[in-house]
Amino acid sequence: MQVKDIEIDQNLRELTQHRTVVLPIACYETAINQNIQGYIPLHWHDEFQFVFIKKGEAVFQINEDSIVVREGDGLFINSGSLHMAEDRNQSNCIYTCLNVSPHFVLSQELYTRYVLPYIQATNLSYLYIDAIAAWGKPVLAAIEEIKKSILQKAPYYEMDITIQLTFIWKNIIMNGFPLEYDQTAMVKNQRMKQMINWIHQHYTEKVLLEDIARAGQLSRSECCRYFKQHLKTTPLRYVIHYRIQQSLSLLQQADSNVTEVAYQVGFNSTSYFIDKFRSVMNMTPLVYKRYKMGDCY
Repeated sequence: MQVKDIEIDQNLRELTQHRTVVLPIACYETAINQNIQGYIPLHWHDEFQFVFIKKGEAVFQINEDSIVVREGDGLFINSGSLHMAEDRNQSNCIYTCLNVSPHFVLSQELYTRYVLPYIQATNLSYLYIDAIAAWGKPVLAAIEEIKKSILQKAPYYEMDITIQLTFIWKNIIMNGFPLEYDQTAMVKNQRMKQMINWIHQHYTEKVLLEDIARAGQLSRSECCRYFKQHLKTTPLRYVIHYRIQQSLSLLQQADSNVTEVAYQVGFNSTSYFIDKFRSVMNMTPLVYKRYKMGDCY
């Protein structure tokens, strides 16, 4: 399975159903360059995500950090963490992606003690899984075993998956680091979410830097610093990217046209919309529309 077009709601939450028919889990291969945008766009989900790089290298942005993940290594991305991924040095990166509901990792009796504290920790948005580490290689092998079990569906494969998940999680928490619960970090994350949510609610209107800053109870300069630190971009550039992201579903409607879509998502100039769309998507809105219509028929 290859997810080529990640659907995201107005709060950047991924809409992909991360589950098999009977289990709250999904495991598939992703080729970054095959995504419609040429990269995996910024999003988040409730599920834990485990990544195993099979070929090439990728740059993951997770909250405010940027991490290069090498071929043969992996990554744990915590529940609720904003993240995106780009191919590095045109390596045609391919990775195995395992998404699993935190409530499925362990029984409910063990969840409060061994899972919830790790979701709430402010210093664990991700963990690098190094294949050279004694614990890292078995974890990556277990991810592949889960993928194989889902594909082959041998008798009792569901139980085999739960065994592998328990093994993975035990190694993660045994070989991680002391958890922290920093109140300042929590406040910063909350302000960042408030600003993002304000943009998502008002992107169709005229958006000023002052408005975004006010939503986070920050000055203009602090607002810019937050976006640079967390999202590696400026507030207004983020608005442009989000408007383009919102335009994708509108362009897929058979009776839509580029000018109407441009104004619907907050651009006041069709030519400016086309220019920005091309810079983000590497194609014009019309070419994208024709591409999606071709997928539909």
